[in-house]
Amino acid sequence: MKIVNTVAEVREQVKEWRKQGLTVGLVPTMGYLHEGHKSLIDRAVADNDRVVVSVFVNPMQFGPSEDLESYPRDMDRDAALCEDAGASLIFHPEPSEMYHDDFSSFVDMSTLTGGLCGKTRPIHFRGVCTVVSKLFNIVTPDRAYFGQKDAQQLAVIRHMVSDLNFGIEIVGCPIIREEDGLAKSSRNTYLSPEERKAALVLSRSLKLGKKLIEDGEKDARKVIAAIRGEIEKEPLAKIDYVEIVDWNTLEPVESTEGEILTAMAVYIGKTRLIDNFIK
Repeated sequence: MKIVNTVAEVREQVKEWRKQGLTVGLVPTMGYLHEGHKSLIDRAVADNDRVVVSVFVNPMQFGPSEDLESYPRDMDRDAALCEDAGASLIFHPEPSEMYHDDFSSFVDMSTLTGGLCGKTRPIHFRGVCTVVSKLFNIVTPDRAYFGQKDAQQLAVIRHMVSDLNFGIEIVGCPIIREEDGLAKSSRNTYLSPEERKAALVLSRSLKLGKKLIEDGEKDARKVIAAIRGEIEKEPLAKIDYVEIVDWNTLEPVESTEGEILTAMAVYIGKTRLIDNFIK
């Protein structure tokens, strides 16, 4: 496995692989990798001859008061995980490599991005779409892999790929959880022991909502109210949103019938965590 820092090096390596007739998978990440990321790399290795993992904390998707500077980073640890999982190449650029001084082109979307996380993170998805588009143009993969934990991001990327004719297969992979149910996240490292225990309210409340739907509850408002009620029992939790939306359009729904996404963002102390399930 190689680690490279420049666009030119990635393109040269991919060019060599293409000459050999090899398929290429891409796993975009912001680093500080965990078992959730490893599951994406494992799937990519199974599906493709070669796998590129990008490790880049993208400044464009962070708002002014968000955690860009404090976002956890550990390149040695990331490299070890990638190598163990069978990745072929890590692309680890500096921000200046991705965004030159007079950078002024962006990829934006007028649907799917206004609700859920987009309500409180208004510039986030423009940053996501821009950096992912750049990675697609740099790596030119056959397939790219994204986790369901960031369900809105997965939906946005799929829509962008269709709109812009990238010709890349987008593969969504299941949420990976701790044994006690907490969804794996790089931001879990921010939690104190007390907050880590309190964070279980996310998966616990979603489990309650899922059971209500499975038991036949069709009124989305009642399911949302039950989920919110469970979260509000936890003193350290502050709800950003709890919503049930159509999985294809991300528009709110009144009924739990059809393919729906039940999603939440909750602050545990100062740490914003997300979780969801798709039915």
